[in-house]
Amino acid sequence: MELFKNTNYDFLGKKWPFIIASLVLTAAGLGSLIMKGGPKYGIDFKGGALVYVNFADSPPEDKVRAALSAKLGGTPDVQRIQGTNELIIGTDIEDERVLDKTRTTIVETLASTFAQTGGKLDVNNASQQALVDRLRDPLGRAGASLSDQDLQGMVSGILGYRDSKSGLIRNFDELRNVPKVTPQVIGVLNQEAYAAPYAIRNVEVVGPKVGAELQKQAVLVTLSALGGMLIYIAFRFEWIYGVAAVLAVLHDTIITIGLFSIFDKELSLTVVAAVLTLVGYSMNDTIVVFDRVRENLKILRREPIESLINKSLNQTLSRTILTSGLTFLTALALLIFGGPVLHGFSFALVIGIIIGTYSSVFIASPILIFWQDFVEKRKSAAPMSEPRRSPAKVK
Repeated sequence: MELFKNTNYDFLGKKWPFIIASLVLTAAGLGSLIMKGGPKYGIDFKGGALVYVNFADSPPEDKVRAALSAKLGGTPDVQRIQGTNELIIGTDIEDERVLDKTRTTIVETLASTFAQTGGKLDVNNASQQALVDRLRDPLGRAGASLSDQDLQGMVSGILGYRDSKSGLIRNFDELRNVPKVTPQVIGVLNQEAYAAPYAIRNVEVVGPKVGAELQKQAVLVTLSALGGMLIYIAFRFEWIYGVAAVLAVLHDTIITIGLFSIFDKELSLTVVAAVLTLVGYSMNDTIVVFDRVRENLKILRREPIESLINKSLNQTLSRTILTSGLTFLTALALLIFGGPVLHGFSFALVIGIIIGTYSSVFIASPILIFWQDFVEKRKSAAPMSEPRRSPAKVK
């Protein structure tokens, strides 16, 4: 499918506004990183705890934040997942020794804030064994004694029903259809247990040492990807093409991370995954343009390099708009509707697609022009000037 036919836009004639914009964004991003002492790392990289809590009704974010601040000190990160009643509670942990203590404190603080008095067991956050032990004797006294096997099966059915309701039982009368749950069992449950208005769905803990190791690995993976692409393009085309493509991708990465710093957003493993996706995406876009340049070199040998690259950019314009445009719309929908869990990932994709698309046109291609100009200046002292040609051999 070709959206544009026989276009003749002078892309390289408009390169300077984009180059200046890139320099400004790069300087602003690096300046922000220096002033803030580096990127704002998420719990994946600096260590900490993430607790996912589902509430029966609209979650009281301020109440949760205030209760945790009183116990932990500082201000824990409490975010609501868009369109749900679920909260994500995050807290930094700089000392490996307090890792388990911090997790326990979060769980106990939630219990003390929302628990009922009277010593009853919270069925929405109880383990199977805890519920079995709590019900065994009261069921016997109520005349509804069960064998250990039947009791385990009944409790397993109750917890299975609970998990099918996102961890929340609102009323014990809901359990009437669970096997072996009789009116006597429901009566005992009402006496011995209660259903808290929240359920802890998941707890993730990353130690500071593991976080530091993940930081190191993320950097190595990104640099390895860039190095591998440089070698591939240098082999496939010519070394200057590889340098131009890698510099363009490095430009995309620096600006994306810089914008994360400017907007005070966290870098996490999902963001690194997005950045690596963009590295491959931007590199592929650049290779498409360079491949068309190489093909045109065989046909338009006497064409000035600027005109030849402009023609190549025009010939690949439809492909660039189709792939970049559709990918951008998908990433934008993810950014708008994906909620806080996917926000960092989708934000990196949206920024990276915009930066990566224009860098293939206005950054990578001008590098070839600048190199050619440099080569010609060095040859200007020769007795006879050579016609302006591509900086690469045709293979």
